Amino acid sequence: MANSRPPLAERLRPRTLDEIVGQPALLAPDAPFRRALAAGRLRSLLLWGPPGCGKTTLARVLADAVGFRLVALSAVLSGVGELREVLEQRPALDSRPLLLFIDEIHRWNKAQQDALLPHVESGALVLVGATTENPAFHLIPALRSRCELILLQAVPPEAIRTLLDRALAEPGLPANLEVEPAALDAIARATDGDARRALSLLERLADRGAITLDAIRAAGNTIFHDRDGDAHYDVVSAFIKSMRGSDADAALYWMARMIEGGEDPVFIARRLVIFASEDIGNAEPRALPLAVATMEACARIGMPESRILLGQACTFLATSPKSNASYTAINAAIAAVKSTGALPVPLHLRNAPTGLAKSLGHGAEYRYPHDHPGHIVAQQYLPDALVGTTFYTPTNQGAEKTIGERLAWWKQRLGGG
Repeated sequence: MANSRPPLAERLRPRTLDEIVGQPALLAPDAPFRRALAAGRLRSLLLWGPPGCGKTTLARVLADAVGFRLVALSAVLSGVGELREVLEQRPALDSRPLLLFIDEIHRWNKAQQDALLPHVESGALVLVGATTENPAFHLIPALRSRCELILLQAVPPEAIRTLLDRALAEPGLPANLEVEPAALDAIARATDGDARRALSLLERLADRGAITLDAIRAAGNTIFHDRDGDAHYDVVSAFIKSMRGSDADAALYWMARMIEGGEDPVFIARRLVIFASEDIGNAEPRALPLAVATMEACARIGMPESRILLGQACTFLATSPKSNASYTAINAAIAAVKSTGALPVPLHLRNAPTGLAKSLGHGAEYRYPHDHPGHIVAQQYLPDALVGTTFYTPTNQGAEKTIGERLAWWKQRLGGG
């Protein structure tokens, strides 16, 4: 007969606030939030934090702590219809205030979120929404303004270690289980603050008869990469910053984290394309075509072979000379446009496709550079209000040094014009 026991993480789910670990700033006995709960006060909340930090657990415990009736919905499976049913079927015999918990609330669209507003405002319910995504980007302002934002942290390794020790006392685990303390430490570190995954890995190892470092290695991938949440972008940020710092080894490590976590190789390649232009630019003109070729090849080839292409591109870009001169130049030019507006095009640069345009002076006195020595001629190209403005200043890095020397030679040849 199949084992019908709930998973270990569910069996160990805290039942009281004191059993929740990893959130001392919020739940310490003297914390303001904890004191408000002790006084029976609870307003609508948005719980924002990474996977496995205790959002669902906290919502359940909160209902008991203040004597509310808990109804839970999943935004993945539920919508306005289910919300309406919850409100219409309030039991007449249960007069307790309603705490409505919506897991992954960021998955509801604007119309669905709008449907919550009148009920939150009227006090018909206290809303507790859980999200792994930044509420500023995924939740409507009206809903955010009516809720207190609670930021939950990833559970630190020492707190996860406490949970693992607590789990080992769980009666449902196999008897005479071989346990290495070093393996427990490794699980606590490797699961990136996700207590649920740590307990799931522990249970899987326990079912195989040993919680040891060798058993962890045999279990396969224990590095977890969140492809959609904030942790995902932290790894991407470390990857980009390592390449920008010309540390090829660190860049390879962070890229390997994404690869092992199942990241789309084309996504990684797109980041390489952006980096090649933003951080290398004209210091190494080959960087951009190499990155674009890598992206196109990854789209055609897929994994696991794409890792080879990504490794080549990553190491080339990380070890290339760096310049953000073209990146800052376009930003400066855009800022000038926003500041000065649509300045008139000098007459000699205007198009003159008709006789009327020519009669108005369009294109008159334009000097064709190819008709002059060195294919360059002194001539005004910027609007009158911006004459003398410099947006692009080449660095002395790589090929951009040659560009700077060429510009200096042109300036000298044209007498500074």
